[in-house]
Amino acid sequence: MIIDCHGHYTTAPKALETWRNQQIAGIKDPAVMPKVADLKISDDELRETIEANQLRLMKERGSDLTLFSPRASFMAHHIGDFNVSSTWAAICNELCYRVSQLFPEHFVPVAMLPQSPGVDPATCIPELEKCVKEYGNVGINLNPDPSGGHWTSPPLTDKAWFPIYEKMVEFDIPAMIHVSTSCNACFHTTGAHYINADTTAVMQLIQGDLFKEFPTLRFVIPHGGGAAPYHWGRYRGLAQELKKPLLSEHLLNNIYFDTCVYHQPGIDLLNTVIPVKNVLFASEMIGAVRGIDPETGNYYDDTKRYIEASKILSDADRQQIYEGNARRVFPRLDAVLKARNK
Repeated sequence: MIIDCHGHYTTAPKALETWRNQQIAGIKDPAVMPKVADLKISDDELRETIEANQLRLMKERGSDLTLFSPRASFMAHHIGDFNVSSTWAAICNELCYRVSQLFPEHFVPVAMLPQSPGVDPATCIPELEKCVKEYGNVGINLNPDPSGGHWTSPPLTDKAWFPIYEKMVEFDIPAMIHVSTSCNACFHTTGAHYINADTTAVMQLIQGDLFKEFPTLRFVIPHGGGAAPYHWGRYRGLAQELKKPLLSEHLLNNIYFDTCVYHQPGIDLLNTVIPVKNVLFASEMIGAVRGIDPETGNYYDDTKRYIEASKILSDADRQQIYEGNARRVFPRLDAVLKARNK
């Protein structure tokens, strides 16, 4: 089985964006604030968006199951207050859950949280609990920068985040560290802000001792870990200067990197530097990079091709990356699959 651990509902029906635009307008003019009941999306509309897009490409490219979360750039936690984010998160999470019910063999839901700048992260717990208990979510996406590129929140090692970590440990779920839209003109959303955040998260975790406090906590660092694998020697050296343990002990029992890296040399570097046990297959399909690489004639985000073409990986390594590691990092996913005799 090939499990894609990083998929977003980027092809949701247009009605979702229309409702969101009206919600944003309602922040300034409460008279136009829409009700949740105003959003009407049928199962047939959901089927159409999935069958024509994600599911079609999964079948063409040979992946079986996607961990499916709301569109990352649409989380936009910097917009409005907690009530706005809470309503929006609930809507988006329910849509991903509905997709998972319509296509249970191909999609398993992962939740976004109703984060808001300057608001206690503990306010996210009711939505997290609902998604795990009622929707069967196997993980969450955690935004380390709800401000949208201005980094007003404390680092991930700060105690402010501990209520979420405690719930993650209780439910035995991992978090993908994933920012949303950048509202800082200096940082392009997908080209800079995403990669900055991945790299920043790794460095924050090096600086702190979070995993001494939460030894079973697990984070997935998307987009191949940002700059971290490319500069692994720098981070090893910085950890040494900070009197931290070796990164193999300090980080690699708790953090994992996905394969959303869109060229062969990048995937090869990831799999040279980072142990196979810490790499999860992912494509982010349909996501930030949707075009065809003129050098290869294939889609940039068809990451399975890079894993297959690797001269570094053995067949056993590929099995770990495609399935084994995901089942270990997402135990609730493993339980779902075992219940299906898979």
